[in-house]
Amino acid sequence: MFPLAQHALRHCRRVGYTPVHATSRHASTRSKRPRNVVASSPAPPPPPPPKIQLREYQEDCVQAVLSYLNAGHKRLGVSLATGSGKTVIFTHLIDRIPANGDASQTLILAHRRELVEQVARHCSLAYPDKHVDIEMGNNQASGAADITVASIQSITSGERLNKFDPPRYKLVLVDEAHHIVSQTYLDVLEHFGLRHQADWTQTKAPALVGVSATFSRFDGRKLGSAIDHIVYHRDYVDMIDENWLSDVVFTTVEIKADLTKVGSGVGGDFQTGALSTVINTEETNDLVVKTWLAKARDRHSTLIFCVDLSHVTDLTARFRASGINAQFVTGDTPAKIRSARIDAFRNGEFPVLLNCGVFTEGTDIPNIDCVLLARPTKSRNLLVQMIGRGMRLHKGKQNCHIIDMVAALSTGVVSTPTLFGLDPSEIIDEADTRAMTKLKEMKQSEKQREQEASDLKKRTVAKKLPGTISFTEYDSVHDLIADTSADQYIRNISQNAWVGVGDGKYVLTGNTGNYLVIEPSDDIEGHFRARYYWKLPMSKIVKSPYGTPRVIAEGDSFDHVVHAADTYASEAFKHFYISKHQPWRRGRASQAQVDFLNKFRPREDQLKPEDLSKGKAGDMITRLKHGVKGRYAKASVKERTEQRMKARAETIQQRLQGQVKVGPLEQGQTLKEKLVG
Repeated sequence: MFPLAQHALRHCRRVGYTPVHATSRHASTRSKRPRNVVASSPAPPPPPPPKIQLREYQEDCVQAVLSYLNAGHKRLGVSLATGSGKTVIFTHLIDRIPANGDASQTLILAHRRELVEQVARHCSLAYPDKHVDIEMGNNQASGAADITVASIQSITSGERLNKFDPPRYKLVLVDEAHHIVSQTYLDVLEHFGLRHQADWTQTKAPALVGVSATFSRFDGRKLGSAIDHIVYHRDYVDMIDENWLSDVVFTTVEIKADLTKVGSGVGGDFQTGALSTVINTEETNDLVVKTWLAKARDRHSTLIFCVDLSHVTDLTARFRASGINAQFVTGDTPAKIRSARIDAFRNGEFPVLLNCGVFTEGTDIPNIDCVLLARPTKSRNLLVQMIGRGMRLHKGKQNCHIIDMVAALSTGVVSTPTLFGLDPSEIIDEADTRAMTKLKEMKQSEKQREQEASDLKKRTVAKKLPGTISFTEYDSVHDLIADTSADQYIRNISQNAWVGVGDGKYVLTGNTGNYLVIEPSDDIEGHFRARYYWKLPMSKIVKSPYGTPRVIAEGDSFDHVVHAADTYASEAFKHFYISKHQPWRRGRASQAQVDFLNKFRPREDQLKPEDLSKGKAGDMITRLKHGVKGRYAKASVKERTEQRMKARAETIQQRLQGQVKVGPLEQGQTLKEKLVG
């Protein structure tokens, strides 16, 4: 059993259990020397732990949850910034949600050991008269405790979930609930009758409340499959303004690292090994240390996020070579050593602690006054989680300095400016949240002025994505079909071979005739939608060979919609046909591909297999099949019409302004007739 788990369990009490208090020891009657015996009363019980007074927003959050539950809703989400006291809120919910008949127990789920132990310890202190169990690793809970805190990996292992009887539970709480749509969590929801609405309309099921600081997923999986309502949200900027969180100052430092060839991993973020190769260099590590010395030397507790174990090792060595007492913790650090180092860091015994992936969630080290991001990321969630480590209030702490080492930004990377709606390449130096917000407002005002000055541009341009095709930039439709520049933007985000087909639309095809489309929404500006088009069996084809398209994802974040579509594509298509890295894409085009393309080309401009790769030929065919030729023709007609109208307007203007001659009017001619000509 883990040390903290033991600590938590030592505070456990069973309902109805009365502790036996020690009384004063009486003198033995067998004593050879007579002694006066004074009767003593039992010692008074220990005082109850002080009741935690909820902050105003915490009480508002609890009331929002209770209101939705009273209205009959079951699966609720709470979105709160890191450091806002999420654990305090959901432990208060345990008593505020009444028992429902025999259903009086609570299950709390978390995905990391530190979170499990932290929550168990908090519940034990908050409810000294309740029995708190831990289900994790070798520690097996009974299934009968008032409160069980479980590791999601352990509770879903083997038959361990079966001992938790659903009718006895009133509440299931999920910490860091952005993980809730992973299969292990869905298995638990299935067990408790919370997977589908039909489950709890037919039988009694507990309430589900998930809490997270980042209620979105980078792989784009819909949280709606597990959470029905986000009932409360509190942004970290608001929390800082109201002094519930520490203020933050931001500095970005540009590093020379080419991320264009770093591929994406399964979750959509950079591949760790390839990223480490680019970032973990002597030059970059030296710049990190020099930046810390220049910008954060006077800080007491700096937490640094690295790419992988080798990066942690090399960067730690570089700090130590500069005379800085730097320590590190990783997932491989033994539990006792890790706890000792974290405690020493918490006590201010050394100034720099490096890690990779250990402190992104559930870390309570309020003295952190500098966070240095030595690893780029494409995930906004990860960025917010890393920054959040330094936002907790602490005595004597004025603010937390966030130092973001930013690299080439054409690859979908996010940086601290993006959290404020700024261009990710914006270089800033020690700007606090107010300065960042003001800078955003200035940029927006400037952008609005630019937009007003350029009134010849149509509103459709505002819907265009970076890399979107503009049809009138090409001399011929064949140049347009062959151009791949529109694909680069989305392929910097995705590992799949998406093809830009114009109007902000991207297509991904497999080998079955089915395909995915991402495009701007027709209804909401700045909104994007991904649809899956699937071929009907021959026996069911009526008018269209395709069934009603399924909406896979939609939202304001183009990146998230892309990752959602990629996640769906991994299940709908064979990886071999959709991956942009497949070797076959670099091979010579097939004769069949060339023959198809040549049907649309003039005789004097026919292609040969050696003229292009198989991948490029496939992309050109996709553009043809998805209407580029037709849209080009329409755009060309529209452009010619606009040019004719412009020429006519110029002719009339010239006649009105430049063709009046001094002299008498011709016989019978009016002035108006002379002006018009």
